Amino acid sequence: MASTPPIDPESTARRREAEQAILMREVDDAVREDQVSVAAKRYGLAAGAALLVILLLFGGWLIWQSRQESRLEQRSEELVLAIDELEAGNNRVADSALEALLPEADPGVASVARLLRAGIALQQNRANDAVALYNEVAADSETPRSYRDFAAIRAVATAYDDLEPQQVIDRIGPLAVPENPWFGSAGELVALAHLAAGREEQAGTLLAAIAKDENVPDSLRARTRQLAGLLGYDAVEDVEETLSQMAEGETAATGAPPATPAAE
Repeated sequence: MASTPPIDPESTARRREAEQAILMREVDDAVREDQVSVAAKRYGLAAGAALLVILLLFGGWLIWQSRQESRLEQRSEELVLAIDELEAGNNRVADSALEALLPEADPGVASVARLLRAGIALQQNRANDAVALYNEVAADSETPRSYRDFAAIRAVATAYDDLEPQQVIDRIGPLAVPENPWFGSAGELVALAHLAAGREEQAGTLLAAIAKDENVPDSLRARTRQLAGLLGYDAVEDVEETLSQMAEGETAATGAPPATPAAE
């Protein structure tokens, strides 16, 4: 009969450690499954409700956005119809249509409607109404900046005779700087205000700067060039170009062929 091999204590210990490790993994897995099950029972309903709320909010936002776009399209169409009436000479009809747009119009449409109404008011010799509308646009922080600046200049130009020189300077002086899109229009008014206040140096310097700015319309440059010259400020950089522009202006007015620079 074969003898029983001796038992290796180290091998037995390693086997027991392996069995204990396997047992611990199984216990850990069972504990995790139990925790997941408890969490699902405890938080599953709340998580589902939260997800439902998120879906409802997202759906509501989509519906709101669709309605906003539809309303914007409708207001834009109404604005176009009002402009058509204005171009047809139906100022009263156009003014009523533009006024009806204002309560629910977005800032862009509302500002355009107010500017158009201000123009109608000027045509009807209602200067105070026009100034009030221009001031509404200029003071509306939601209105695009370009519209606000334009409205401020138009308000000052319309009410210029009723304003003190310093009021003009304070109101649109920040716009009367080079590189500003409204430099020419605002600068001319500010220069005239300086002149009315007896500050000829500030007026002449500003007028000369406008006359030399190639981004300013030619008609405005020509006007400010003459005013600067009367004040003793040279606003001519290119003599030949200036003479050519003057000749073209005379040709347009008289129909005669332009003279050459040498002949002039």
